[in-house]
Amino acid sequence: MTAVTFGNNGITMAGELNLPAGFDAAKTYPALVVVHPGGGVKEQTAGLYAGKLAEEGFVTLAYDASFQGESGGEPHFLEDPAARVADISAAVDYLQSLDYVDAERIGTWGVCAGGGYAVAATKVDARIKAVGTVSAVNIGSAWRKGWDGTGSDADAVPTRDGASAQRTVEATAGGDAATLPYVPAEVTPEVPRDLAEASEYYLTPRAQHPNAQNKYLFAQSIPRILGFDAFALVEDLLTQPVLIVAGSEAASLWHSTELHSRARGEKKLVIVDGAAHMDFYDGEQYVARAVAEAAPFFTEKLAAA
Repeated sequence: MTAVTFGNNGITMAGELNLPAGFDAAKTYPALVVVHPGGGVKEQTAGLYAGKLAEEGFVTLAYDASFQGESGGEPHFLEDPAARVADISAAVDYLQSLDYVDAERIGTWGVCAGGGYAVAATKVDARIKAVGTVSAVNIGSAWRKGWDGTGSDADAVPTRDGASAQRTVEATAGGDAATLPYVPAEVTPEVPRDLAEASEYYLTPRAQHPNAQNKYLFAQSIPRILGFDAFALVEDLLTQPVLIVAGSEAASLWHSTELHSRARGEKKLVIVDGAAHMDFYDGEQYVARAVAEAAPFFTEKLAAA
């Protein structure tokens, strides 16, 4: 793994580039952009998948999103779905600049919200030839309807109103901007299993990282998130093949089944029995299963013409 930086509309992005075993700079390779979850950084599950997919013969790039981790962009700790989608195209730009990457053989692999962002980017960037998701989350839908998807879009109105009121406070009274956590800092009995396990992943030595501080700007992020739909227009714009991997016990499974039902092009849904959402972040058997699905999928779909 090599630390790299690349440009993105005036922002310097921080990434980790992984090369296949037996790498030969005189050859060209297929490449994958690996997209981290909301609140994550490249050193966590995205980096894990990037390393394992490099072992399968791909050049892989994991990176910190704009405004997050080691990447630039102000204000920091902003969760901006539009920027997150643009980040992926900037990562493709960088990969296409490398002599040993075949510019016509680039795909993207996303985890959780990174899966939704990967789909959203693939819809609008034809240079991405295939997309894969694991434990996919459409962040806009999740923030509007709740983690398990049983709510309605209108349920987000109080959150919208709170963010608007907070923005007025910050604009008129000054002071520090309010932040909210991505995952619960305290796990109580009413916290859904997936989110309780996310708290354990991000906030304990299991995967805790100083660049993942479990916070996002409330007043500025919420309007961007609530108005975002990663799956909008997938029926017409998602023409590339899509692989969708999720666990049968994940409360987030509805995102994956919705994406599969709506996509009209080549698609494959793999539901792994007994797996929950967070199992695919670092659970050895589940990560191995996801890679076992992703490697042949991308090998086939990114094959040389």
